[in-house]
Amino acid sequence: MKTASLFVILLGGMLFGAGLALSRMIQPEVVLAFLRFEDMGLLLVLGAAVTTTFVVYQIATRFMRKPVLEPRFSGRPEVSRKDTLTGAALFGVGWGLSGVCPGPAIAGLGAGNWALLVSVLGLLAGAWLHGWWMSRRGG
Repeated sequence: MKTASLFVILLGGMLFGAGLALSRMIQPEVVLAFLRFEDMGLLLVLGAAVTTTFVVYQIATRFMRKPVLEPRFSGRPEVSRKDTLTGAALFGVGWGLSGVCPGPAIAGLGAGNWALLVSVLGLLAGAWLHGWWMSRRGG
């Protein structure tokens, strides 16, 4: 991977993490309050994220013939809808029970919220288990 690509990835990750910290999404109690409809502040974060993504994708698809740092756009991978729905359901249940989403959990570790380490270890164990299961399944 090119140095420029790595730099852009690092910069994007830092910006993403700063946004998560600023929105307080790195605190599970804030997320749980949102999911219980007690504090709808994260709805503003969601709205800003969707609006920004929509605008950027509209601009990118109209004015860019190829990515800035890659030779071409890549297609979407072929994935089973059943696997996607199963994964989304597991993700949603885990998020609802713990109030921890993977991105904010990692950003929270960077902010010194060490209680999130248990969730990140669970995330890594789940990713390993998925890889093991898929290799046994032949997928």
